[in-house]
Amino acid sequence: MKLHFMKYRKLSYIISGALLLISVLSIMIRGFNYGIDFSGGISMEVTPVVENMTIDKMRSELSEFNPELQQIDGNAILIRVGLPKGVTDTEQNQRVTEIKNILGDSVQYSQVQIVGPKIGGELVRGGILAILFAFLMMAVYVWVRYRGGYAVGALVSLFLDFVLMFGFFSITGLEFNQTAIAVILTGIGYSINDKVVNYDRIEENINKYHKMPLPELVDLSINEMFRRTMMTSVSTLLAMLGLFLFSGEVLREFAIAMTFSIIMGTFTSIYISNVVLLNFDLRGENK
Repeated sequence: MKLHFMKYRKLSYIISGALLLISVLSIMIRGFNYGIDFSGGISMEVTPVVENMTIDKMRSELSEFNPELQQIDGNAILIRVGLPKGVTDTEQNQRVTEIKNILGDSVQYSQVQIVGPKIGGELVRGGILAILFAFLMMAVYVWVRYRGGYAVGALVSLFLDFVLMFGFFSITGLEFNQTAIAVILTGIGYSINDKVVNYDRIEENINKYHKMPLPELVDLSINEMFRRTMMTSVSTLLAMLGLFLFSGEVLREFAIAMTFSIIMGTFTSIYISNVVLLNFDLRGENK
């Protein structure tokens, strides 16, 4: 069965434009839910060792610090406490001591992490530089590997991938931290690989079918690679499902974000990067 993807190319533009607009507005208005490693704060992973130390009681006892508490693996509880701007190292350590004094011997500490605002700011800058460097290197690779319409199509869809990933973190409120940077880069790498595979098949078919109309040729190429695309996507999604169901809180958020990036990358690979090609004379470029 041959699927007619290019028949819905106008709808793909509308959907992409709407998602792009929503993402940009959310980033401008809502911003990001920065994790402690970016905003600065205290993160403690504790396990209650007395029966009456519940997460609700812990939240009540630490209320003066306005903590964020999450139940993670087993009985373990993740405590996050923000730090005010300009806090010193001494004040950071004092805050940790205050929390430990309140909790006393009722919990066992698995991990205590302190990130100052200065370090958090440096990590944000480092993360942004990593993303910009990755975008630049992918753009250079695409421009060198392809010509004209192929390069434009890949760059347009690559830009869309990046914006939608940032928009996803802004809209959902998932914690934006170093793991989020890893998700964005991994998802974009997955997406650009899928686009390159599709472009290779389109190039082959252009040299093979000299008189076939370009929309039909693009449809043919997508259909020929569709099984491979879907098998790769589904197998990766199954891995993310396993992480979501059986991993801890941090990997669960990773799985959610990666699931979106896989779906988004598959959509932009099938539609956006290929739809843009219809605006160029690919046969002339191949001569």
